[in-house]
Amino acid sequence: MIRYALACDCGHEYDAWFGSSGDFDDQAERGLVECPLCGGAEVRKQVMAPAIAKSGGAKKPEKAPDSAAFVKAMRDHISENFKDVGADFSKEARRMHDGESDQKAIYGTATSQETKSLREDGVPFSPLPAGLTPDGAKKLN
Repeated sequence: MIRYALACDCGHEYDAWFGSSGDFDDQAERGLVECPLCGGAEVRKQVMAPAIAKSGGAKKPEKAPDSAAFVKAMRDHISENFKDVGADFSKEARRMHDGESDQKAIYGTATSQETKSLREDGVPFSPLPAGLTPDGAKKLN
């Protein structure tokens, strides 16, 4: 596994893991690498300092995060604090952006054309992986 520091054209910076150094290039060419914050597909590698073991012994391996606990915590947070608006997500997000309805935390589904239109119009949103939505629990298993 290899970790890359990545950035999208909107300036969002984040880290991502790939199986090998060629996997990023392959996936990026096929349009499979997207920014987790805005969904933008124009993603590039950032300059990174190599991880070098300290003198006097091998580098201690870091404890891997408990990803199942993280996903459950995120799912619970979304379930408790966000309203599921289903297929009306883009309409509701646009109404809030235009001041036609009160601001509230929502989640739902949108087509790629709807998300493109929202992005072009400056409506803020972040795509969620299916497994983080409360109904996505079944999809992870």
